[in-house]
Amino acid sequence: MRPPKDRPNARFHGRVENAADTCAHPGCEAPGEFRAPPRSEGRRGDRPPEWRWFCLDHVREFNAGYNFFSGMSPDQIEAAQRPMAGWERETRAFAHSGADRPPRWADFADPLDAIGARFRQAAPRQRTDGKPLSGENRRDLDALGLEADADRKALRQRYTELVHRYHPDRNGGDRSHEGRLQQVIDAYQRLRKAPAFA
Repeated sequence: MRPPKDRPNARFHGRVENAADTCAHPGCEAPGEFRAPPRSEGRRGDRPPEWRWFCLDHVREFNAGYNFFSGMSPDQIEAAQRPMAGWERETRAFAHSGADRPPRWADFADPLDAIGARFRQAAPRQRTDGKPLSGENRRDLDALGLEADADRKALRQRYTELVHRYHPDRNGGDRSHEGRLQQVIDAYQRLRKAPAFA
């Protein structure tokens, strides 16, 4: 069932259930479920000012009247709207001072494993025909430069091509590839007997 349009999924619209007792707008008794920036004069000591909480109607009213450029001169507004605004300042993570160390990867939460997944090998592909491949079969396919879905004909063609390339009788007497040739022969001998190529 889809949520009604006046109360969409709370995950996306900013509503925080039971965040405050009542709306911060004077005289409003509705629950304060939407956060708004604090007043600049609300700062107490060295702590940052606390958020204000409004009901839906009053947060809409607040947002409609909010002006980021309030109190700025025309030159300051122009500087803030430049495409490169903010890039001329060094951020703490990239500052050259010795006091601040750059963040470590361990400092970041990675709930979707987006960072770690890049550095792990993808799960081995399966054959579309469902025939099993062992780890040794996969290594042999890699040695021959074949994909997991190769058939018996592709296996034979690739073997013939590599033997012609590496065998001294076929490549003008160059014996520097004998180790690679032996690897190709061994891989082919194992794969041709494997269930996936039977």
